[in-house]
Amino acid sequence: MNRTRIISVLTENYIGKTVTVCGWVRSKRESKGVAFVALNDGTSQDTLQLVIPDTASAFKELHCINTGAAIRAEGLIKKSPGKGQSCELEVNGITVYGNADAEKYPLQKKGHTLEFLREIGHLRPRTNTFGAVFRVRNILSDAVHEFFQKRGFIWVHTPIITASDCEGAGDLFTVSSLDFEKLPMHENGDIDFSHDFFGKRAFLTVSGQLEAEFLALSLGDVYTFGPTFRAENSNTSRHLSEFWMIEPEMAFADLTDDIKLAEDFVQYLCSKVLEKCEKEIAFFQKFYKNTSIEELKDLAEKPFTRITYTQAIEELEKAKKAEFEFPVKWGLDLQSEHEKYLTDNIFKGPVVVTDYPKEIKAFYMRLNEDGNTVAAMDVLAPKIGEIIGGSQREERLDILKNRMTDASVPVKSMEWYLDLRRYGSAPHAGFGLGFERLVQYITGMPNIRDVIPCPRTPQHIRF
Repeated sequence: MNRTRIISVLTENYIGKTVTVCGWVRSKRESKGVAFVALNDGTSQDTLQLVIPDTASAFKELHCINTGAAIRAEGLIKKSPGKGQSCELEVNGITVYGNADAEKYPLQKKGHTLEFLREIGHLRPRTNTFGAVFRVRNILSDAVHEFFQKRGFIWVHTPIITASDCEGAGDLFTVSSLDFEKLPMHENGDIDFSHDFFGKRAFLTVSGQLEAEFLALSLGDVYTFGPTFRAENSNTSRHLSEFWMIEPEMAFADLTDDIKLAEDFVQYLCSKVLEKCEKEIAFFQKFYKNTSIEELKDLAEKPFTRITYTQAIEELEKAKKAEFEFPVKWGLDLQSEHEKYLTDNIFKGPVVVTDYPKEIKAFYMRLNEDGNTVAAMDVLAPKIGEIIGGSQREERLDILKNRMTDASVPVKSMEWYLDLRRYGSAPHAGFGLGFERLVQYITGMPNIRDVIPCPRTPQHIRF
């Protein structure tokens, strides 16, 4: 089908040209022998106004065109006399592909709550809000690959089905081919997974980091960008059970290199959004007020504040007026409220916190010379908290073994991981960025469920 996308009509010079456009009707009105139809095809934040004189044959089709209808329109692009639009389409022919029931169509010309729109997730991308969200998401996805490819990183595909729990949290989805009505059992009552498809228990991955490490220790600099899963029974506005992670790993790199890459990465993504999604960001700024063009410019241009975990605790302990729900004490992990206080109240911008106590971080993070902290870093963004977590990895075999033992990580099943320290070990570092968390921050959407097409959360899996 030969059609012109509406974004092209609105941004390029089509005045005086005959075009064919397709899309969904946002609204229809008639006035003094002429009809106006607002058409959107998902490519732009704006609609294209169709002008249909009552003398045109297309005018006879108006009776079967309601809000939500999918149509094709042919005609001449003219300069628009109306405010807020540069051009309009004078229609000479219309084809109706699929009409919509005017009374039952859920998306009427009025405001809808985000909660209501989640109930009609199959239609919500047609709204201004979600059209903007998914266009921003698209630009960010493209920019992720552009950033790493320009720097010589190799995109690798780590497994979705895995036998390891990278994070050690235990909140994993089990993948099984066993017949649940006839489960093989050990004498002690445990399930005998030796009869399962892989001969052992398997899970959906929570991270591709461990596999990315062995690829980095052969290929140099690599990155993953794919789905990850966590069976955490949490219904907060910050958690999903299925989400996308970006995880670069660099050979011959330390924590300083890791921080620099993370800062450059976030700034690059913000710059791309400002360059290509100006109207979408302006829309979010107007209607959701949790983001702004100026704030994103600051994030894209200004260096991040860098402090240690110890300094962060000291700053939080000074905050006498702040009433935190969770205690502030050296040795305890920072909670979201603490992270936001650091970014929003104290430093008024993004913050990189480094050198966390070893007890609250993963076994693979490099032990510092003080023996109490590890070479870890978290990037905290205003109003949302942590968006990146990373570290220099522990490349010393004996120390890694001890850390695994202390964390109750089964050494036998991780011999392949230890081999990386036996054969050509090298300093290496990396981080993970939760993609939805970043999209949520940039768009200012209050709930993370509204930045992914089909949110997976406890008790919700409609599509």
